[in-house]
Amino acid sequence: MKTEWDYTTLADAYLKRPDYADAAIDAMLSIAGAEQGDKFCDVGAGVAHLTLMLAARGLDVTAVEPNDAMRANGIKRTAELVNVKWHEGTGEATGQATQAFDMVTFGSSFNVCDRQQALKETARILKPRGWFACMWNHRNLEDPIQARIEAIIKERVPGYGYGTRREDQTAVIDASELFGPVVHLDARVIHEQSIEECLEAWRSHATLERQAGANFHEVISAIDDYLKGLKTPSIQIPYSTNIWVAQLR
Repeated sequence: MKTEWDYTTLADAYLKRPDYADAAIDAMLSIAGAEQGDKFCDVGAGVAHLTLMLAARGLDVTAVEPNDAMRANGIKRTAELVNVKWHEGTGEATGQATQAFDMVTFGSSFNVCDRQQALKETARILKPRGWFACMWNHRNLEDPIQARIEAIIKERVPGYGYGTRREDQTAVIDASELFGPVVHLDARVIHEQSIEECLEAWRSHATLERQAGANFHEVISAIDDYLKGLKTPSIQIPYSTNIWVAQLR
């Protein structure tokens, strides 16, 4: 399925992206009153990071993903799970039945949708009083290693920014007038990566590639030099899982 952001070349690198913090996922499910067997739609499911976490908690997950390569990796990772099924679709057009789900989740995907259209589609496929959640892992940019990487990027890409993925999503959700009060959750998680895995993650960073343009390879090379100069086989990367949760009116 053709979308504005094409993740085909990034699909394998996404297998090594960090999972979300268990504490944040559990808090989200607690707020929503989720029970085993509840029907969830995980939109923009990618290679199944969030899908797997939901399935492990006994939820019945329909994973929706537009990119063939990402979806193929997700299908492979969930092949043994009877409570996961996959469909091609987008946040704006999931292809799912009306009032079919107890909760709809967007794991690191809400920012690449038309958010108002995605919220309308979410409201359509949710059961009455169902729940919406969107989430991202944010690197702790105050960590010394991450701070240096940020400096490397901004020295070479003037005006670099992360777009809507680092914004507070409350105003956007409120503007839809479809959902009740928004709850924001966050919890820390540490992800250990080898130096090569970390570099691969940066090579697959779609936002950086878009904004850096012709300077992208220079940025990656500078990050490569810095990380290899640390003379360590791996680093610990501190993340915060940020989730916004709201109930359908």
